[in-house]
Amino acid sequence: MSNYSTNTDMLRAEIAAAAARLIAEDGADYATAKRKAAKQVLGNAKVRGEIMPDNAQVEDEVRIYNELFFGDTQPARLQHLRKLAVRLMEDLACFSPYLTGAVLNGTAGEHSDIHLQLFAESAKDVEIFLINKNVDFDVSETAHFSGRGEPVETVSFMWNNEGVHLALYETDDLRGAIKAGPDGKPTRSNVDAVRALLGGT
Repeated sequence: MSNYSTNTDMLRAEIAAAAARLIAEDGADYATAKRKAAKQVLGNAKVRGEIMPDNAQVEDEVRIYNELFFGDTQPARLQHLRKLAVRLMEDLACFSPYLTGAVLNGTAGEHSDIHLQLFAESAKDVEIFLINKNVDFDVSETAHFSGRGEPVETVSFMWNNEGVHLALYETDDLRGAIKAGPDGKPTRSNVDAVRALLGGT
């Protein structure tokens, strides 16, 4: 008997699994991976909204994929990135850094970067801090975690041979940042919580 109650559930699961492979193997971001996976599964057919898996379902599939195909290397890779994240967060302590993304949720692999959210009086304060550390960075934008308002400035650079992305929020945003996600899991964690993750792995 099928585990899927409808064809829609089956298609959604198939797209999630295909997206997970693109994320784990190629380092694709979730939105790109889901779009490409839907095309692989459905061809050029129009994708109905209910067929597209949410990020939580894709994340679960990434975990399964990592266990199946990268079980001998992924845990050490994750540990390495979390240790680097702690060092970086200690350096950036004056900007209330929070870790987010794959390094936090445990799905980080070979192509994963470190994503931090900083909370500062001004984005320029962070830029000046990095310039004084002789960090050569690029500037882009990231959607606000609230899903509302203007995108936030993001600075990206290489550090210890790893990609780092710092999303620069205002200090007032910190109040909304510490809420859990829809699934009850933290979507960002401070340095103490990341240290605790290292202690438990």
